[in-house]
Amino acid sequence: MFDVMTIGSATKDVFLYSKAFKLIRSEKFETGVGECVSLGSKIEIDKPILTTGGGGTNAAATFSSLGFNTAIITRLGDDSIANDVLAELENFNVNTSLIKHVKRGNTGYSVLLTAEGGERSVLVHRGVSAEFKTTDVPVSKLKTKWIYISSLGGNLALVIKIARAAKKKGIRVAYNPGSLELKQGALAFEPLLRNLSILNLNLEEAQMLARTKSRDIKTICKKIHTPELTLIITDGPNGAYAHNDHETLFARTRNIKAISRTGAGDAFGSGVVASLMKGLKLQDALCVGTINAESVIQSFGAKNGILKRWPKKSLLDQIRVRTIRQ
Repeated sequence: MFDVMTIGSATKDVFLYSKAFKLIRSEKFETGVGECVSLGSKIEIDKPILTTGGGGTNAAATFSSLGFNTAIITRLGDDSIANDVLAELENFNVNTSLIKHVKRGNTGYSVLLTAEGGERSVLVHRGVSAEFKTTDVPVSKLKTKWIYISSLGGNLALVIKIARAAKKKGIRVAYNPGSLELKQGALAFEPLLRNLSILNLNLEEAQMLARTKSRDIKTICKKIHTPELTLIITDGPNGAYAHNDHETLFARTRNIKAISRTGAGDAFGSGVVASLMKGLKLQDALCVGTINAESVIQSFGAKNGILKRWPKKSLLDQIRVRTIRQ
């Protein structure tokens, strides 16, 4: 019996940092800001940093580092990159026996162009992580107390199947969906919500599921929340919200300077879930998640700053948490 299983992607990540990457505001870019270099120029970069990422492996690293018996279900190719992913998971003492190895498949690969301040653009090849299938997840054989699901390459039907089966077995499920799942719309998520214990979204994703442009957190939570669901909503460096049947909380960040923001969302979500698994109150769980994310953004690589031990109370008290009146 595992304490927790993570289900999600695995990638090789290559970080490229240069002061030559300039952020330029323009309506031509989907996000309103472009990360640019001079066409035809030769760009000097700092030493490339090679590590591994993907929501499944990042969350697994947090859970195992904080003392939980952790396994991962993911998809790897049969290339050298797969060996790098396996080696790092084993360094974190994560059980890899349930990983699907795809013959002649390519393991996911990302290049992260990182500018000053930690903002980055990601060039991603999802590889075999884009093709999760029902046969990759032996639902009838899941022996764990918790399941933490990140993006499954858009296979929302598989997430629903896992969550339903888990609830019947008394297994609690946390879910941090990817963009491909969210694009399927709020109606597609309705059968899922009542089978989850935790749903972790950023503010824009929460607005999408709530089908509102309002940034009012009470309005958003009212539209998404179902009984027994804990809703976590992150708002980048501004902080994060948590809402359940009893309370709505907001935790501020400490404005830690970011070197790279890659992995911050995974670190926050898995830190919150690990805390609730340990039996901490929701307020303290928000603090642990915030501290884990702030630790990660202070170095390159989604796993390099992951907490290796539980924060002391003096550190938790540095995170300001307030109650939002219903």
